[in-house]
Amino acid sequence: MALLPQAPAKPPHILTLVIATATGSLSMNIFLPSLPGMAAYFQTDYALVQLAVSLYLAATALLQLFIGPASDRFGRRPVMLVCFVIFILSTFAAIFTTDIILFLICRVLQAFSAAGMVLSRAIIRDTVDADSAASRIGYVTMGMTLVPMIGPFIGGFLDEFYGWQATFYLALAFGIFSIVVVYLNLGETNHQPTSSMLAQLKSYPELFRARRFWGYTATAAFASGAFFAFLGGGPYVATQILHLTPSQYGTYFILISIGYMIGNFSSGRFSRQIGLNRMMLAGNVIASSGLLLSLFLFSMGCMHPLSLFGPSLLLGMGNGMTLPNANAGIVSVRPHLAGSASGLGGALQIGGGAALSVLAGLMLTPVSGPYPLIWIMLTASALGIVASLYVMHVARQRGEI
Repeated sequence: MALLPQAPAKPPHILTLVIATATGSLSMNIFLPSLPGMAAYFQTDYALVQLAVSLYLAATALLQLFIGPASDRFGRRPVMLVCFVIFILSTFAAIFTTDIILFLICRVLQAFSAAGMVLSRAIIRDTVDADSAASRIGYVTMGMTLVPMIGPFIGGFLDEFYGWQATFYLALAFGIFSIVVVYLNLGETNHQPTSSMLAQLKSYPELFRARRFWGYTATAAFASGAFFAFLGGGPYVATQILHLTPSQYGTYFILISIGYMIGNFSSGRFSRQIGLNRMMLAGNVIASSGLLLSLFLFSMGCMHPLSLFGPSLLLGMGNGMTLPNANAGIVSVRPHLAGSASGLGGALQIGGGAALSVLAGLMLTPVSGPYPLIWIMLTASALGIVASLYVMHVARQRGEI
C-alpha cells in the first residue's frame, strides 16, 4: 500500500467524505425494490435473496474490525483506495452471475465499500475535536443521505424498465466516480501511524475497558438496528402485504431518508450547543415515538403504505440525530485509537443490524402482517434510549455533565 501515489498532505473536502460514505449506502439499498423480482430471477425463496442485505451487513461488520486498524497502521488513503478497487470488481462480477450463491459472494465482497464510512469518521476525528467531529459527521451524513434517499426510488424504476442488473450498473458507475474523487482529493490525515498491524489489534482490550465506548456503541447499534430491520423486512411488507410495485416502494422510501436528512442537519446545527449525549437521547425518543405511531395506525386497521412509511420519517429523523453523535463518541473515547474504535464500533453496530435484518425477514409471513417488523424496530429503538441514559450516567459519574 505504501507504493500507492500520495495526494498532497491536506484534509479532504467534506464533499469527498460525503461521496466516499455514500458509496456503501447506495450499494446497500439501491436494489431493495428488486428483491422480490430477484427471487424469481434466481428461482429461489425470498428469504435466501434477502441474505443479499444481511450478508452484506455482516461482512461490513467483520471488515470494519480490520479496516480501522489497517488505516491506523498504513494510512487512511491507501486503505480506502484498495477497498474501493475490490468493491468495483465485485460489483462488476455481480451483474453477470446467474447463480444465487455466486451473487451472494459478490455481495460479501461489495462490503469493502464500508471503508468510506469507517475511514470518513476517523479522518474527521484526525482533524477536529469531539464536539466538532459530531457536527461534521452530521453534515457528512446529511449530505451522503441524498444518494441512498433517491437510490431505491431510482432502483425501482430501473428494475421495472431494465431489470435488477441495471441497479448494479449504477452502483458500479458511482463506485468508479468515488475512487477517482478519493484519489484526487483525499490527502493522508493519519500522521502518526502505528508500528504494526498486530500492535493495533492488541489495542482492542483498551477499548473494551472503556464503559463509554460500550455505551456509545450500544446506542449506535440499537439505532441502526431498527433501520436495518426495516431494510430486511420493509420490501416484503411493501410488496406482499401492502401490494406496492418496486417503483412505489422506492418512492415511499424517500420519506425515511428525508427524516434522516432532517436529523443529520439537526446534529450538524445543534450538537456543539446541546452536546452528544442529549442529542442521542432525543433522537432515540423521536424514533420510538414514530414506531409507536405506526403500531397504533396498523392496529386501528389502517392498512395503508403511509401507516408504515409516514411514521418512518420520525424513525429516520431520530436516527439522523442519534448516529452522528454516537459515532463521534465512539471515536472520541480514545482519540489515539480513532481508526480502531471506528472499526470495532462500526462492526458491533452493523453486526447487530445484520442480525435484526435476518430476524425481520424470517418472522414476516403473509398472515403475520407488518407487526413483527414494527415490534423488532420499536424494541431496538427503546433499547437505544436505555443505552443513551447509560452513557449519560457514566458521564455524570465522571463529572462531565
